[in-house]
Amino acid sequence: ELGWISKVYVNRPAVVRHAEQIKTWKSVKGNWQAAWLLKAVTCIDLTTLSGDDTPSNVQRLCFKAKHPIREDLLKALDMHDKGMSTVGAVCVYPARVSDAVNALKAAGCNIPVASVAAGFPSGQTPLETKLAEIRLAVEYGAQEIDIVISRSLVLTGQWEGLYEEIRLCRAACGEAHMKTILATGELGSLANVYKASMIAMMAGSDFIKTSTGKEVENATFPVGIVMMRAIKEYYWQTGYKVVGFKPAGGIRTAKEAITWLMLVKEELGVEWLTPELFRLGASSLLGDIEQQIFYHVTGSYPLQHELAMA
Repeated sequence: ELGWISKVYVNRPAVVRHAEQIKTWKSVKGNWQAAWLLKAVTCIDLTTLSGDDTPSNVQRLCFKAKHPIREDLLKALDMHDKGMSTVGAVCVYPARVSDAVNALKAAGCNIPVASVAAGFPSGQTPLETKLAEIRLAVEYGAQEIDIVISRSLVLTGQWEGLYEEIRLCRAACGEAHMKTILATGELGSLANVYKASMIAMMAGSDFIKTSTGKEVENATFPVGIVMMRAIKEYYWQTGYKVVGFKPAGGIRTAKEAITWLMLVKEELGVEWLTPELFRLGASSLLGDIEQQIFYHVTGSYPLQHELAMA
């Protein structure tokens, strides 16, 4: 519906002011902090996207995905049997999907495997190649596909072209869930972020995601606010309430994770605080969360070896 797109106006100063206010929110403490952090763990897409990824380091990542928080710490919090024991997904390159699927199967858990595709991270590959990569990732066993849009289509206002690209990617995903990465740091304006969010949802995206994690600017509160407002308007206009939100890139601390959760609660409501509608894209965040939970339980921070991955 191009009529929605042509009327978009974003009050940037107001968005920036709101984002600055978010940074002043009081931190939760004690048991409340532990509860928020455990919720964050269940929403993490535990990620490795390095050129030197190997089957062995993917296997270690999958073990950590199944046991993100030490069992004794969960028992101390009386959360070891409350369904708070695994992350939302494991995210890898298409070539490593089979390794992740096999490792998780061997571990006896059903954590979904997500894979970045469609020319990740630049999007500068032919559409036919993008679609082939998506199909291969699904064939290898990926249950979630994180596609990346062609930023040039946004920057040149080719909204119908963007819609068609995302629609074809959605079709290539088949039954796999599709998260559409907007690479917001490269879209030029908050208005473009809003428009791209709307187009992505119109084309059938299950999630809209801020960044690849490879841009100079990744997940920020201003773009998060704009994207969540787009999700809210899309729901108001269509009644379709199952589009999720995923900030990714640069989220490294437990405090940042809690702030994102609180922002989602404020903008979209508590019903979005589930792995089905909210994910955090991160590779190093889990380590800081586990340190904070260790401190909450024991009163001291762990030595490096005490939380080392197996």
